[in-house]
Amino acid sequence: MKFRYRLLLIILCISAASFSVNAQEFILKGVVFEKGANARVALANIQNQRTKIGVTSNDLGMFQIKAAVGDTLLIAKTYLNDQRIIVHGTQDILIYLVRSSTMLNEVTIIGNTKKQDLADIKREFQNKGVYNGGKSSFLSAVFNPLNGLYNLVGKDPKNARRFSRYADNEIKQSQIDVYFNPSIIKNNTTLRGDTLENYMINYRPDFQKAQHWNSYDYIKYIKESSKKFTDTLGKGK
Repeated sequence: MKFRYRLLLIILCISAASFSVNAQEFILKGVVFEKGANARVALANIQNQRTKIGVTSNDLGMFQIKAAVGDTLLIAKTYLNDQRIIVHGTQDILIYLVRSSTMLNEVTIIGNTKKQDLADIKREFQNKGVYNGGKSSFLSAVFNPLNGLYNLVGKDPKNARRFSRYADNEIKQSQIDVYFNPSIIKNNTTLRGDTLENYMINYRPDFQKAQHWNSYDYIKYIKESSKKFTDTLGKGK
């Protein structure tokens, strides 16, 4: 009886230790995308359903949240369908949200291009007295010293400088999106579904390399890089 009691006690201790390891919290990192558009989703809400703690994704769609294996994350964003993800391990996760069909007409009606939206926000900063993307030139600082001081210490100038960097990058990425998009890639390759999305994430051309490309250069790149991608998949099998 003593042996059985000790054996049962050992089993219980091992089980408790195992449960403690599995329930141990860690910082989970992830990126939120819009499925089919290859666009990162900023300001998406990510909530751990167990702890009820929530965070939002940043301008690049990235987020960090405290979680444990087995937790369920609820990801929500206006005009995109909610999604629940179960945490299976500590590895980084990619989350793809599907655009809500009920919002398609409204999005079409709004119809502003990304460049127009960025220009509108820049004008808002200018209306607040923030000039030159939050950077004062030497002459503006001499002739408008208050504005120069404001651009150095004001909260809005800081946001303007941050937005200017973000806007410049978004405009560059928009130029790539003209040719490196699902429609053109489907017309020139056999990639579809998740395989297409993985290819677009891993083989997206760098702006410094692609800024002077024409449509022929893009198609040539797509055909060559997609073959390399599919060959790599074959080796993986």
